[in-house]
Amino acid sequence: MGRLVINNSMSVNGAFEAPVPEPDGWLVLDADSNQVSLEQFFAADAMVLGRKTYEGLAAVWPQLANDPGLAQFAEQMNSMPKYVASRTLREPLAWNATLLEGDLAESVTALKHRNDRTLVAVGAGELADALIAQGLVDEFWFWVSPSLWPVGPRIFDGIGPVRLELIGSTTFSSGVVRLAYRPAPDRQDEAGVEIAPEG
Repeated sequence: MGRLVINNSMSVNGAFEAPVPEPDGWLVLDADSNQVSLEQFFAADAMVLGRKTYEGLAAVWPQLANDPGLAQFAEQMNSMPKYVASRTLREPLAWNATLLEGDLAESVTALKHRNDRTLVAVGAGELADALIAQGLVDEFWFWVSPSLWPVGPRIFDGIGPVRLELIGSTTFSSGVVRLAYRPAPDRQDEAGVEIAPEG
């Protein structure tokens, strides 16, 4: 059975939207952390996206296929199957994507059963909030750039409480830190009822 991972880049103070590289934005790109990120995407079976994230990424990554610095990443991103949660989009979808239909929890759980490895959910919008609220997320991967950013919404603002357990961390020479968490086994829902950890 596969695991669902939410994967996000952000600044130290939680800015996550429109990650523009330095010097115009907060995102720090370096060869070492990019390589680790690429390896994780190579180990994944598919991506799970909300409509806005899907439309944004689908407009950018196909154009990067011939970029010398991003060609390998773009090849993987463009070829991976994508599953998109949307109330407004209709099939067929571009960019090797398929629409998730029906109840979100049922469709994502079915995806986990059909895949043996990682399903990467990219973004921190409505879909991510729903996945967290329904206890469907097995791990969180945060790529923290060493910047404080003054504008924009903050990641997962209004979500929780969800107690997390640190399962890994990597610090790169650029100052980027990768943090990996999973929901703590003793986390509780809003009613105070203990939720068993996902397998």
